[in-house]
Amino acid sequence: MAIVDIFFGIWQILTLNVQSVGYEPDEETRERMEQRAEMLNREMTRLWQEVEEMSQEHRNQEQSGFAWAPLLLSALQHWQCWALAGVLVLLFGLCCWLRKRSREPERDANDPARFFVEHIQRPVQNSDRDCEAVKNLVERFLFVFKYVFFNPWYPLLEKAIEVGSAFEGWSPREEDITYRLLLPLKPPRGHIFHLEQDPVWPTRNFHIRVELVCTCEMEQPAGETRCFLHDPEEEQRRKEGPSILHDLCTDSYLDVQKIARWFQNIVRHSWGILPESATHHLTVLPSDRSCKFQVTQGREKRLLIELIFGVQQGDSDIFLSSHNTEAAYTPSTTWLESYSVAEMKFFRHIARQAQPDSVHLRCLQLCAHRLLRIEFSTYTLKTLLMHLLTTIPLSDWGRRDFLERLEDILQYLRSCLEERCLNHFFTGNDNVPEIIILPPDLRTAEPLNLFQHLEQDPDAYEDAWLEFLALQHRLCRLVLQGR
Repeated sequence: MAIVDIFFGIWQILTLNVQSVGYEPDEETRERMEQRAEMLNREMTRLWQEVEEMSQEHRNQEQSGFAWAPLLLSALQHWQCWALAGVLVLLFGLCCWLRKRSREPERDANDPARFFVEHIQRPVQNSDRDCEAVKNLVERFLFVFKYVFFNPWYPLLEKAIEVGSAFEGWSPREEDITYRLLLPLKPPRGHIFHLEQDPVWPTRNFHIRVELVCTCEMEQPAGETRCFLHDPEEEQRRKEGPSILHDLCTDSYLDVQKIARWFQNIVRHSWGILPESATHHLTVLPSDRSCKFQVTQGREKRLLIELIFGVQQGDSDIFLSSHNTEAAYTPSTTWLESYSVAEMKFFRHIARQAQPDSVHLRCLQLCAHRLLRIEFSTYTLKTLLMHLLTTIPLSDWGRRDFLERLEDILQYLRSCLEERCLNHFFTGNDNVPEIIILPPDLRTAEPLNLFQHLEQDPDAYEDAWLEFLALQHRLCRLVLQGR
């Protein structure tokens, strides 16, 4: 009975200590305790088996008068020592953990300001300095292209436009930031780009047909008097020398992959001319539809840059882009309608209108960090946020409103899942700010449902719900437990 009393006393001590803290052991501590308990359980089982064997031996030797009681008492004492030692080890470990825990500051889940400081307002890698360094480097590449590698028969490259999360002020993965810029292409003199929408694809994809045009009646640049279409010498030169139709097109349609290879070669040959080549290392990375390269300095500093090619739709902020698609196969002459320039313009517009402590980008970054990316992409979250920024007053996106806005994002995502409908922000949306220039047919088009596939695929719909629940759980755990 003495050993039972000791166990009961120890259990009361443990219970009172745990209840006083009001916090369960972390996973690592709980796992070690469970392993220790399992080991003690195995040892106790082994000892009881020894007792049973000695009892059987006693029954066999009872007639010989062999006294087994002392052995049984010894075994029981052995078991008591093991059990007591095990509980004392558990008690010692838990006391150490409680002491460590008592020294930590108490968390307040209802204190959004403290939570913001600890988990949101951390220094991010995509600093203004890195963004500026990337822009300057790309400008130098374009300078070399214009004055060293320029060919009047090849496309003209205009000033690069910063796009994507790094330049918008957030990043889905801070440890692997890609700085993206869009390079607008203009047709060379004597050519035009004719945009043809692809009726086969469910989204707005295009082909860009390159055509020669007569320049006889057009105002010619200084020193240019001949028409590329009608002058015999120019026609012969076009057939024999490099040209956009011969080198960068497939069946007269601008080829994404040929454009990418062309500019990758320009980057390789231009690097030695740039001053950065003396202190940095350039690595051109494989990419079929863009020019992706990495610039490193020493062992730690690394910048990953991707140049995407685009053709502007009229004078709008919408481009036909070379960026990758989610499809298993995309023809090299297919150009996708891209809203990245309009999105960048939208977030800059919001930044000018919002309060200095606005947390809209931090909400997006926090959700993107904890997304499984099975059915939802970061673009899904970005679309949700753009819709909310045009419906919730910008004065309600301050630091004190952080947790409420985070809840709004989750609730909006839930309602879109229930309805299986999330409309594209720039298609048929009257809430798009007027500062963003859209093609007329895009502003008046029927809304494009980004969740349309969930209506047709029950498995995808189930996966989407599971991913939503996982995202909700991860965010709640972060807010309540800080991890």
